[in-house]
Amino acid sequence: MYELKGLYIDGEWSASSDGKTINVVDPAEEKVIGQCAAATKEDTERAILSAQKGLDTWSKFDPWQRGEFIRRAADLMAERIDQNARATVLETGKPLAQAKREWELAIDQFIWFSEETKRIYGRTVESRLKNGHIRVDHSPVGVVAAFTAWNFPVALVARKLAPALAAGCSVICRPSTETPASATAMVECCHDAGIPAGVVNLLTGSASVTSPVIMQSPIVRKISLTGSTPLGKKLVRESAETMKKVTMELGGHGPCVIFDDANLSAALDASVASKFGNCGQVCVSPNRFYVQSGVFEEFSHEFARKASELVVGNGRDENVQMGPLRTAKRLAEVDELVRDAIECGAKVLVGGRPMNRDKGHYYEPTVLVDVPRNARLMHEESFGPIAVINRFDDFDDVINQANDTNFGLAAYVWSQSLHLATEASKQIKSGMVGVNTYALATAEAPFGGIKESGIGREGGSECLADYMNLKYTHVVTQV
Repeated sequence: MYELKGLYIDGEWSASSDGKTINVVDPAEEKVIGQCAAATKEDTERAILSAQKGLDTWSKFDPWQRGEFIRRAADLMAERIDQNARATVLETGKPLAQAKREWELAIDQFIWFSEETKRIYGRTVESRLKNGHIRVDHSPVGVVAAFTAWNFPVALVARKLAPALAAGCSVICRPSTETPASATAMVECCHDAGIPAGVVNLLTGSASVTSPVIMQSPIVRKISLTGSTPLGKKLVRESAETMKKVTMELGGHGPCVIFDDANLSAALDASVASKFGNCGQVCVSPNRFYVQSGVFEEFSHEFARKASELVVGNGRDENVQMGPLRTAKRLAEVDELVRDAIECGAKVLVGGRPMNRDKGHYYEPTVLVDVPRNARLMHEESFGPIAVINRFDDFDDVINQANDTNFGLAAYVWSQSLHLATEASKQIKSGMVGVNTYALATAEAPFGGIKESGIGREGGSECLADYMNLKYTHVVTQV
């Protein structure tokens, strides 16, 4: 059920060059479930050369051929979804239904980009010169290094791998050390789909070993990261040395505005599911709920009731709705944020402490109301099962509160008034806004943020530009 095959370089699986490994621990039972290969500097250099060779091969395939390979990989993921989802549960702790849904989203990415590869169009521009024309063409940016986080170890890899392959790039995947099996399973599908050696490479192990080599290499032309804002800033600074392209999908602190006229039943069901999905470890999670006075009491108390009824436990159990936090460090950090909010004057409606269990990093689904602006929770990403619910009366005031953050990834609005929802979505400073929905992560739409939430987009035809170079050719026919 849980298989790690090692590093994947130049079409072959292997141990690290010095044979060292890192333990992978199940967050639900705190048991070692496997050992991932710890790539060395030499392994990283070998992967870069492999990707350079793979680029030479892959970039010569026409778009239709690339699309066929990508679609074949998607079909293999679909065939293996049950076994692969169980491995994802083991290393993340998330419920099986959520793990399967994540694999379905990853498959969507591969299917969509297998078709989008055929729609990479150039264009012709009229020249000012007689007998002239201007041609604008695209070419692959080159070798791409993809760094991903542990919270969505399948979807995050797919968001980078599928468009890179569609654009004609080769890729070095560096998944989180906590969750290497999900990326391994995806890369294995690419291998079995017949994607040529060197086009896809996988390095597991410590980022402190692999990242400096990748960042210093002039061969690697693009970095795509899903991670924290501090890490994103660090990689942007380092990328400047070799002028790499960057896509940064970083932290978020999503505001959710609930107006008096919202469909409260629909808003409650969707909000609880979204807030506590993946134990709140979601960059686009609604963290700060601003609820208009007319429905504040009903919304906050019903939200707390529904949160208290969630079944928390090992994701392998069929009836579980929320699993553990991924690490003991995250558990301690979540509790610190809650303790700080209470000290600042917040009221606890439900939860507010680690769960008393022998094993696992479990935290109670927590709902806090009347959280002051000076509390850390109002300015820091909670990345845990904590919902903040505050009251508002004035439209302008709630927009100011929603925008009172350095983040700008996702925001949400619930209202049955098209005018009100449109005006709120226009004024909220965010890369994405969901109106009466939390469904933002789709293959066909550009996913990403503004301000300190990132640079560039993942998904949609827009993201392909970040994996390509533009060439402008001015041709004048001599007569």
